[in-house]
Amino acid sequence: MRIKVQESCLLIVDVQERLAPVMENPRRVLYGGATLMRAALRLSIPILVTEQYPKGLGPTMIDLRSLVPEGAIFEKVHFASTEEPGFLDRLKAFGRRQVVMAGIESHICVTQTALGLLEAGYEVFVVSDACSSRRLESYEAAMRRLDAAGAKLVTVEMAVFEWLFKAGTPEFKDLSALIK
Repeated sequence: MRIKVQESCLLIVDVQERLAPVMENPRRVLYGGATLMRAALRLSIPILVTEQYPKGLGPTMIDLRSLVPEGAIFEKVHFASTEEPGFLDRLKAFGRRQVVMAGIESHICVTQTALGLLEAGYEVFVVSDACSSRRLESYEAAMRRLDAAGAKLVTVEMAVFEWLFKAGTPEFKDLSALIK
């Protein structure tokens, strides 16, 4: 039930220019998302970033865009990324069974994608302190629903330190500085 570096990938959902600023706590999503992405990059964990209708909602926020690996952005129009043609194929290509995910909006695209991933047989970890919605009530309802559906709710620190597994490594020294 632990997040394992060799078995997981990171999914950042729809943290976009015209959407993120109206979230209940956008800085938390940007900080948490960036921390997760830096950790994933340092530990060679595959990353996939979705953008919901970027023509209307804009690209991924610059805070995160600078960390996105080449070819890692997946454009979509379905709220559940899993319903978008080619999405599950992209995930399967990683050869990982765990998906660590964060993003917005918690009660729409994050929830629908997480539910689709669970249905597809993935182990899903939703990073609660790197997610948000426009209204706190929507965020809280999403977290309750995801928990009841079988997604594991974790924090940024939980994810990063489970990926690290032990102290004293060069990776630990690099990444523990991100948390302080």
